[in-house]
Amino acid sequence: MRGAQSQIPEPPRRRLLLAGGGHSHALLLRMWAMQPRMRPAATAITLVSRAGSSLYSGMVPGLVAGLYDRRACAIDLRLLCSRVGVTFIQAEIDGLDPVERRLRLVERPPLGYELLSLDVGAITAAPASGARSGMAVKPLEPFLRWCDQQQPGSRLRIRGGGAAAVELALALQARGLRCELLLRSTQLQLGSSAADRAGERLLAHAGVRVQRRVSDEAEADLLCTGSHAPTWLAEAGLPVEAVTGRVLTGTDLRVEGWPDLLASGDCALIRTAPRPPSGVWAVRAAPLLAHNIQQLLDHPERPLRHWRPQRRALQLLADGSRTGAAMAGVGTGDKPSALAIWGPLALGPHPWIWRLKDRIDRGFMERLGHRPDDSLAADTATALPAMACRGCAAKLAAAPLEAALARLDPSGQAPAAQDAVALLPAGDGPLLLQSVDGFPALVEDPWLNARLTTLHACSDLWASAAGVESAQALVTLPQVAASLQEELLYQSLAGVRSVLDPLGARLIGGHTLEGRDGAGLSLALCVQGRVAAGRRAWGKGPLRPGDALLLSRPLGSGVLLAAAMAGAADPLWLDGLLQALQQSQAPLVGLLAAQGCHACTDITGFGLLGHLGEMLAASPGVRLNLDPPAIPAWPGALELLRRGYASTLAPSNARSLALLEGPIRLRSSTRDTLAAGSKSGADATSEAHSDARLALMLDPQTCGPLLAALPAERALAAVEALRRAGFHQAAVIAGVDAWVEG
Repeated sequence: MRGAQSQIPEPPRRRLLLAGGGHSHALLLRMWAMQPRMRPAATAITLVSRAGSSLYSGMVPGLVAGLYDRRACAIDLRLLCSRVGVTFIQAEIDGLDPVERRLRLVERPPLGYELLSLDVGAITAAPASGARSGMAVKPLEPFLRWCDQQQPGSRLRIRGGGAAAVELALALQARGLRCELLLRSTQLQLGSSAADRAGERLLAHAGVRVQRRVSDEAEADLLCTGSHAPTWLAEAGLPVEAVTGRVLTGTDLRVEGWPDLLASGDCALIRTAPRPPSGVWAVRAAPLLAHNIQQLLDHPERPLRHWRPQRRALQLLADGSRTGAAMAGVGTGDKPSALAIWGPLALGPHPWIWRLKDRIDRGFMERLGHRPDDSLAADTATALPAMACRGCAAKLAAAPLEAALARLDPSGQAPAAQDAVALLPAGDGPLLLQSVDGFPALVEDPWLNARLTTLHACSDLWASAAGVESAQALVTLPQVAASLQEELLYQSLAGVRSVLDPLGARLIGGHTLEGRDGAGLSLALCVQGRVAAGRRAWGKGPLRPGDALLLSRPLGSGVLLAAAMAGAADPLWLDGLLQALQQSQAPLVGLLAAQGCHACTDITGFGLLGHLGEMLAASPGVRLNLDPPAIPAWPGALELLRRGYASTLAPSNARSLALLEGPIRLRSSTRDTLAAGSKSGADATSEAHSDARLALMLDPQTCGPLLAALPAERALAAVEALRRAGFHQAAVIAGVDAWVEG
């Protein structure tokens, strides 16, 4: 999300790409936030990561065991990027062309760079035989989803004998599973005989069975068999270590033979000082990485620093269980315990070692800006200045828009104040429809911004029963170096075409501008299309008594994006929202038409109530029975509304509340709760929920849902059809009655 940016004295002229959201890059971002002078000058910096947050590996076993919740150990990469003016791109990396300096992404155009830093982590290595039965522990995100699906009491066979296997076996055992550890040899692989013996004691006391000399072909449920760097690093022609595929670097962290590439973390290995993959080395590498990146970009004539990492690192192994200490015969059993390993030495297990580990892990998260209460909102609400929302919330409020149009043509023939589609005669052929929409960049990622803007612009045609045939684009680019403008324009137009191409529509032209006085990227589109032969265009009304109103997907994008700008939105909420908003609603035209849809609109900047007002204005003599609890909300939206977050356009949308005193009635107990005004006990909680539901109906939407009117007897079939098509939260939210005022 766009957030506060450091002041850069001159426009960017170079491109630094950070590939991967590992610990080195997370700390690098934090250092730039704390010491802005370390950030390379006049440089456009982009971080690419598969998710908006990365998990701190030291806390993952505690997360699996239930000692932490996910927020406590998630590093918010989007927030770190926003604090230092770094563009965040959520994408999966699948290749690299170091000669052409292009990083390849899945289902997206490649990204160019002048300097690239790799911290892309590792994946679980397959057993030596090549057998790969079972869930891999890395990448962590799918493994954690898999964990949540395991039922207590189930048998779980874990292949591996290293620290990760032991720690996860203990954590999963504490979670209520019956774990078995499958070893290829007779011993654990914890680094020393003393550590192996201590690990065996922990496993025995926790009830984890150990099977030895197990064939690689034996069935396993979970693989903790060491790690291997992503294979695309070797496929790119980079020098890699033969067994693990880790990129070989010098002590200055530059990849051997490639002076414009640096690498750190689990994907890299210093040839002259090899160390096992561990978060310890990634954390220790960050200051050197920050210094050398700045030297390469700002002072290339100066020598780089070199690093010889320490030979050993303290390893703290938690038992994952609040009863582990008692079972091991130490402590009181009311807290977890841990084992300390230093080279050939092993100490514990003991609760005080767990307390030390917990303090170190929480301290690391605090260094990254995480608060001890796991809430980023308190830290960032004051750290980031209040900013006007972007996306559809950047549109002009209804009151000044309507007033200006009324003055333009007092006869009432001026264009509609709300979103409108022009219907143009096309001879004897199908009716031609045209609409225009756009806004300042919603997200820093130019490709994603363009895709979302295009989907948003097309929804006006889809809500009119039209298919999209062509589009023209108006792109405003920031005042930066020509090479950066080229990349921004390329990524933006590629994002537009990612929507148009699958529809068989064409980008037929457009215009570009250079923004001055600090103006950033913006995009607007004029889209054209036609209603299929034999089908009538849908208007916003009239609604008919006996109609049902169907909403195609949830509300709440406005408040989620506003909270993201304040650093208060959970990264998982944003990941889910931005992924869902990329779903094209083009298939809805045929699906809704087949169920008898005769009126439709899309919910955008003026919120659900504002756009309902449009439908009612075209429908004299009817009243809506609106059911707020039936209105679906994106995850996190209602929680944020209850906490007082709102889009900057939401207050002006509140004028639509007047509809609740006339043609819209609220079903269920919502109206009674609001009218009662009780402020105590359960009534206060109920009222807070009702207030949030009311605020949800005012929330401006980007890529919002379609709201379709169709016969009530067809509503259930319509909902089922939409859900089968991937619109899983489609819902009927209102019914239409005949109504005579007075």
